[in-house]
Amino acid sequence: MSEKITTFVLMKVFRHICLALFAAFTVAGCGVSKIKEISLSSIGIDYIVPTSTRSMDAKLLLGINNPSISFTVQEVTGTIRYKEKPIAHFNTGSVQLQGKTDQVYELPCTVTLADGASLLDVLVIASQRSLTGLKADVDIQAALKKNGILRAPYSFKDLDIAEFTK
Repeated sequence: MSEKITTFVLMKVFRHICLALFAAFTVAGCGVSKIKEISLSSIGIDYIVPTSTRSMDAKLLLGINNPSISFTVQEVTGTIRYKEKPIAHFNTGSVQLQGKTDQVYELPCTVTLADGASLLDVLVIASQRSLTGLKADVDIQAALKKNGILRAPYSFKDLDIAEFTK
């Protein structure tokens, strides 16, 4: 398959991974008053580099409006499923979100096809031009500075990716 098609499909997948990740993190903030007001203002991709036939690295550019306190997203991991079949696993590096700012952050990300999934599966999903049936399970590790460091793990299951793109 052509590298241009693969890159195009992967860019679409990364865009929706970004939406799912930060929508999940916004939901996770319900325990800290203003964290729930965090919003994703823009999404971009700095680069995508295939590292094998089953994985790639990328740097995501996320515009985040954070009216709350500064904190660090230490790691985000998860699985994307299509009609309950695991398609890909992803994990990110860390990013420190500055409080009371609206700025663009760079977030390194790695995506690996799940066992039993192929690039052809991803192409079939992309050809449908619909996100219906795509769900994500997301685990987030965050560190909030508030009289020391509070580590806050958050887990979300069955996040409907199509809902976050409306």
